[in-house]
Amino acid sequence: MRIEGSYKFVGDRETVWSALQSPDLLPHCIPGCNRFESVGDDIYEVEAKFLIAAIRGSSKGKITLTDKTHPDSYKMVVEGRGAGSSLKGEGVLSFSGEGDETVVTVAGDVFVTGIVARVGQRLLGGTSKMMMNQFFGCIQTQIDERRAKV
Repeated sequence: MRIEGSYKFVGDRETVWSALQSPDLLPHCIPGCNRFESVGDDIYEVEAKFLIAAIRGSSKGKITLTDKTHPDSYKMVVEGRGAGSSLKGEGVLSFSGEGDETVVTVAGDVFVTGIVARVGQRLLGGTSKMMMNQFFGCIQTQIDERRAKV
């Protein structure tokens, strides 16, 4: 499944770049996340709960950030297993904009197998878009809250 999106932030590129890689912010913004632990440079183990169609479950996985070109782009590789399904995906996050406005463009592919793929296939596209919107909206909120404290 192809994943694409473009998200506009109020914040300079450095602020948005840092927020999207912050182990302090990310667990608050990943939908359903109940564990987020650094296990190496830019490698995180994650546990999250999910609900897709009538399938409720939890998954464990790993997020790895690679190919960093500060502050223009990086690749995110995601692997996970749970509830009789598995997920593998990778995407590139590209940063553009000037001043106090940053646009993050996401493009990648996700491969889902198992019961989630069989039962929820038609809903995966809409669910992934909804989760990305929640995630990036939360990141903006976190940026705004940090700015208000300064």
